[in-house]
Amino acid sequence: MDKIQRLHEILTISRRVVIVTHTKPDADALGSSLGLWGFLTQTGHSCTVITPSDYPGFLRWMPGSKAVHVVNRNQPDSQIRAEQLIGEAEIIFCLDFSNLKRIEALEQPVRNAGAIKVMVDHHLEPESFSDFDFWDVTSASTASLVLKLIEDLSGKEYIGKDIANCLYAGLMTDTGGFRHSNTGAHEFNVAARLIQYGAEPSKVASSVYDSNSLNRLQLTGYVLCNKLTVLPEFHTAYMCITRSELDRFKAQTGDTEGLVNYGLSIEGVKLAVLMHDRDGEVKMSLRSTGAFSVNEMSRKHFKGGGHRNAAGGTSAESLEDTLKKLISILPEYRDELNKD
Repeated sequence: MDKIQRLHEILTISRRVVIVTHTKPDADALGSSLGLWGFLTQTGHSCTVITPSDYPGFLRWMPGSKAVHVVNRNQPDSQIRAEQLIGEAEIIFCLDFSNLKRIEALEQPVRNAGAIKVMVDHHLEPESFSDFDFWDVTSASTASLVLKLIEDLSGKEYIGKDIANCLYAGLMTDTGGFRHSNTGAHEFNVAARLIQYGAEPSKVASSVYDSNSLNRLQLTGYVLCNKLTVLPEFHTAYMCITRSELDRFKAQTGDTEGLVNYGLSIEGVKLAVLMHDRDGEVKMSLRSTGAFSVNEMSRKHFKGGGHRNAAGGTSAESLEDTLKKLISILPEYRDELNKD
């Protein structure tokens, strides 16, 4: 019996289910989680989505988002409740991450839970922690994998507009609006299937890309005008945003999302890095073009990882020292960055 058949058998009985995704979830993380949540609740399971942190306001349109249990480090009861739900769960779905450190304070509760663990993800170098894994590094999004999982579990009849829109948002954003190099015939096929299920491309795109606060737009303008630096000899662009600058523009979760792509859009730039202060550490977003692997760079130097051309990282050093470190390692990659 293959893993789909075994999972299908397990889900024939009503179960207590928890869906967990990574800290600071993006559209793929939250969209795939809420898409799966919509399917499981319709099929009789008691299901809760838990996020280890808050998520961007421009994702609150997603059906089911009001039912998400958000862990807030300033509200200890939210962590206690999350641990209770995880401890009571019979099945835990881990979506859009393949290493338990990505869920921060929920790592040990999930690791120690007696529940069946199901990992659905597309990031490189997964950790071995799950009983079932639906992992495919060639997939452009976790949302695509969730759609396939629902279909393989004979759940097509349950996929309506709400589920389709959530999954479409994940596919759309993780392909950069179908512009990234991970976009191929398969991704357009998935998009077409989601539209047939009821997804509304124009509405989803508008909800994600055309929903800005004035503060967010002003922050973007300030960063591009004052904080964007290009190092032509290394085909690199970087932006460093201080805590005081984020506070000045009342930055909320998600307000810096996408900023790094402006650096990568500059002619001749092959590596773009955005770094900013966040809760006592420096958060980094790295993007690249072609064969240059920011996943390798981030894993080696910044305790992170992700995909070849899109990765994240962190640093316990100051913002200034983190920048110095980035600049100091660039000569190591000079030859790769100078390749056509």
